[in-house]
Formats: sequence, structure tokens, C-alpha cells
Amino acid sequence: MDTRKLGRSGIEVSALGFGCWAIGGEWQNRQGEPLGWGPVDDEVSVRAIHRALDLGITFFDTANAYGAGHSERVLGRAVAGRRDAVVLASKWGNVVDEATRTSADEPDLRPEHAREALTATLGRLGTDYLDLFQLHVNQAPLSDGAALRDACEELVAEGLIRAYGWSTDDPERARLFAEGPHCASVQVNCNVLQDAPEMLALCAELNLAAINRGPLAMGVLTGKYAAAGGLRPGDIRATPPEWLTLFRDGRVAPEWQRRFDAVRSLLTSEGRTPAQGALAWLWARSPHTVPIPGIRTVEQAEQNAGALRFGPLTEGQLAEIEGLLGRSTP
Repeated sequence: MDTRKLGRSGIEVSALGFGCWAIGGEWQNRQGEPLGWGPVDDEVSVRAIHRALDLGITFFDTANAYGAGHSERVLGRAVAGRRDAVVLASKWGNVVDEATRTSADEPDLRPEHAREALTATLGRLGTDYLDLFQLHVNQAPLSDGAALRDACEELVAEGLIRAYGWSTDDPERARLFAEGPHCASVQVNCNVLQDAPEMLALCAELNLAAINRGPLAMGVLTGKYAAAGGLRPGDIRATPPEWLTLFRDGRVAPEWQRRFDAVRSLLTSEGRTPAQGALAWLWARSPHTVPIPGIRTVEQAEQNAGALRFGPLTEGQLAEIEGLLGRSTP
């Protein structure tokens, strides 16, 4: 239970990953709207990464966009001297300005940009290769997919990356990338409230890892944000963009809160916290899942890693949750 394979790459990773969006700190789009999770203390972030390593977490997922490169720099600093003990994943496609901590309005989907972005990422991480390189544009045109996939195959051949994947919620896009022999994963939004049955079925069919972003529904499944006032300025959830429907008016949106309340008692069975139960649901949902909850403190690292002690939910618990949410059992 402590480890899983990163799809057909055969790379072994901890069954629980460490999502590095939040440790990037604050950054924004060109309209000044926040894209991060509020201010962070880099020393606290480094201690959280070290504690996660001590607890057996070896898989770290970041992106060039997070903090406009800052997340990669913090992660690189934290794992310096321990490169052989970790599996590092990052993403490309979004264009950022480190100096202003700003993200451009449009991605760069030129095949040659994949190499340019990777070179910058490797420099920030302080390593000469990346274990997993992921396209970070969910709905990038299918017409661009084959060329980007082939660009990744060239990077594998040169030893710059070990494997690649697409962060997308669309099975057709994931299937296109999976035609490449070194495609190992798809990063998909999936949690107990937002299942992704088509994507998980595709991962089972093609032996891809399902790296789960949003495994705690951006905090909904922690139970911490039912009341207004818990979100700090600069947090994307405090003033959510249109696509972020989980939060409204500084708190969990009522319709999502009701769904969480319906399954909370099952998630907290056997003494789990709600977050630990949500991770247990994902491990039970598919043997291909590798959840990457956002972690930025030692306490969060310890609580999330503690979910491994309990293991996955039972099939009966899965079925009961599906019934409570009005879904058919997968």
C-alpha cells in the first residue's frame, strides 16, 4: 500500500504524493487576479518537504507556473543532496514572468517550447533530469497533441526526462498522448465528490497512473472552510475564477458543503480525519491512483501521511458513499 507504480514507466512512487502548488506562494494573471493560495514562508515549506520525506513520501508534483517558478526553486532547495530518493514531476505550457510573478493569458504550445520550459525547470530544481514532464494545458487542441507528444519522446531519448503525461480531464486527449511509448500518466481532477470514471477506466485500460489533483477538493474535504473567513487574501479560493465552483463568498459553496456533509461520517470511519478518509477513497477507487494533496506545513504532511496507516476504504464503504451521493457504483 505504501508504494505504487507510475503507470507503465515502472517508476515506483509513494502511494501518496506531495502537491506543490501552494508552496509557490502568491502570483497572479495579467488582470491582477490571484492564482496562488496566499503567502507562504519558504522555511516552513522546506521543513514540510523534509518531514514528508521522513514519512516515506517520495513523489513531488510541481509546475513552472506555481508561484511563477518559485515552487520549483523551493522544492529544488529542499531535496538538494537527496535527488536519488525522490521522484520529481513538473509541468509546462503556461508562460510566466518570474520577476513580476505573473502568468501570461495564453499558453505556448510550440513543440520547441517544451524544451525551453524544461531547461528552465531543471535549472530551478537544480537537477539534470526530470522524472515526469506533464503538459499543463487541460484543453490544449488535439491538433497540437501529437507534436507535443513527439517532442516529449525526443526529451526521453536524450535522457532529460524519464516519462511524460498530460494534465487533462479529457479521455481523448489522454489517449492521444498515451500512444507514445513513454507516456506514463494523466493528471486528472478526481476526489470523492468529483469522480472521474471515464479517466480512471482509461488508466486501467492503458496502464497509466492517475495522478489525482484536487484529491481534497481544494480543501472542501478537510472540513475547515464551512464558515466564511478562513481564506486569506491572495488565495485563489477567496475570489474564485469561474471554473472554481467549489467556493463562493469566501467559504465552501453550499451545494458542495451538503455533499460533503452527506459522506463525512463514512470518511471519518475507523478514526480517520475527513482528509484521510478522502485519500482512502481514492486508493480504494483504483489501483492506478496517486493523490497529490497540497501540503505546506509539517502538520499537513503528518496528517496526510497518516492516511497510509489506515489504508483504503472497503468496497462496501465505497458503495455506501456512491449511494449517499446518488451515483451508481463504479
